[in-house]
Amino acid sequence: MRRRTFPLPWAAGYGLARTLLALGTLGTLVFSDAATLFREVATVGRYPLCQGVNAGGAFCLVSPDHYDTVRWLCCLVLVVAASGWRPRFTAIPHAYVAFSVFTGISIPDGGDQITWILTLLIAFVAVGDSRRWHWQSSRVLEKPESRHHALWALLSTSAIVLARVQMAVLYFQSCVAKLPHAEWADGSALYYWVNNYDFGAPNWLRPVLGAVVDEPLGVAAMTWGPLVLEIALAAALLMPQRVRWMLLPAGILFHLGIAVVMGLWSFAIAMWAGLLLLLSPLGHDPDFKRLLHRASRQPTASQARSDESAEVRVPA
Repeated sequence: MRRRTFPLPWAAGYGLARTLLALGTLGTLVFSDAATLFREVATVGRYPLCQGVNAGGAFCLVSPDHYDTVRWLCCLVLVVAASGWRPRFTAIPHAYVAFSVFTGISIPDGGDQITWILTLLIAFVAVGDSRRWHWQSSRVLEKPESRHHALWALLSTSAIVLARVQMAVLYFQSCVAKLPHAEWADGSALYYWVNNYDFGAPNWLRPVLGAVVDEPLGVAAMTWGPLVLEIALAAALLMPQRVRWMLLPAGILFHLGIAVVMGLWSFAIAMWAGLLLLLSPLGHDPDFKRLLHRASRQPTASQARSDESAEVRVPA
C-alpha cells in the first residue's frame, strides 16, 4: 500500500506557541485584579454573566468573594503550561483557563478570543504529546509504528493546519474590513489613531509619531503598510517557506508596534503565537538549547542530521 509521510507535530516549534499563549493570558490575570476584570457593563450586566455555555467558566463556579482566589489558581495553571511541562496533562486545563478568561471578564479583546481559539486547537496536539517537556525535540519520541499513534499524529497535524487557516482568515478579514472606510482608503487612518486619547500613542512617543503622521507620505505609509502586510500574511500559506520566514519578523515587529502604541500587549503576544503557527513549517523542531549556546563553528554532519524532524507514515 502506498504511504504518505508528514512531520510529527510534537516538536519544539509548537511548544513555543503554547508558551506565548499562556504568557499572554497570565499577564492579563497577574496585572489586573478581580475588581478590574469583573465589573458591570451598561445595558449588559455584571460580569461574569454565567449564561449558557459561559456558565461553565471557572469564575462562574464561585462567589464574587473568591474571584481573586480563582484568578491566582488560573495563574498557577498558566505558569505550568508556559513552562512546557507534560503538555499532555496541562493542555486541557490551559484551554479551560483561556475559555474562562475570554467568557468571564468584562471587556475581553481580540487577543483573548484568538488565545481561546488557538489554545483549544493546540490542545488536540498537546493531548497526544507524550514528551516530558514541549521544548524537547520530536527525536525523543519513538517512531509511531501503531496505526492508533499514526492516526493521532494525523489528528494533531490537522489541528495545527486548522490553526494556520484560522490565522490566514483572520489577517484577510482584518485587511478587507478596513477597505470600505474612507480613512483607510485615503491613507489618513493612522493620523486619527496616533492622536486618539484612549488608544493613541503614549505621551513619550507622541512627538515622534506625530511628526510622521503630520506628513502626507508618512501617514500614508503607516496606514497602507499594515494593509499590505496583512494581505501578505493572509496569503502566506500559498508562498514558499523562505518567503514565510521573511514575513515572520515583519509580523512580529508589526504587533510589537501595536503593543507599544496602543498598549495591547496580550493581543500582541497572542498574535506572535499565531504567527509562529502560520509561518513555521509543519513539525518545525528548532533546537533551543543549541541556538542559545551555539558556537561560531560550522555544525558537524551529525548535528546537521539531528536537525531533521521526525516523520510519520500513514496509509494514502
